[in-house]
Amino acid sequence: MKDDIINILADATGRDTSDFSDTSEDLFADGLLDSMATVSVLLALQDQFNIQVPVSEFDRGQWSSVDKMADRVKELQND
Repeated sequence: MKDDIINILADATGRDTSDFSDTSEDLFADGLLDSMATVSVLLALQDQFNIQVPVSEFDRGQWSSVDKMADRVKELQND
């Protein structure tokens, strides 16, 4: 799952997958993810993993790293 998320991040940001190799890194704080790319990432995650991420419930802190994204996707798949 994390490899899929890294590929989604690379596609959305135009960066290399190696930029996301530290899966605990805060992507927002380190400037790897901005608000425009976040929308693309969320849409891709919804398509890839068949989940729904309501924008009104989006909490940046829950989606700030590859690890957190993977945890959140797993939670949403179980709902």
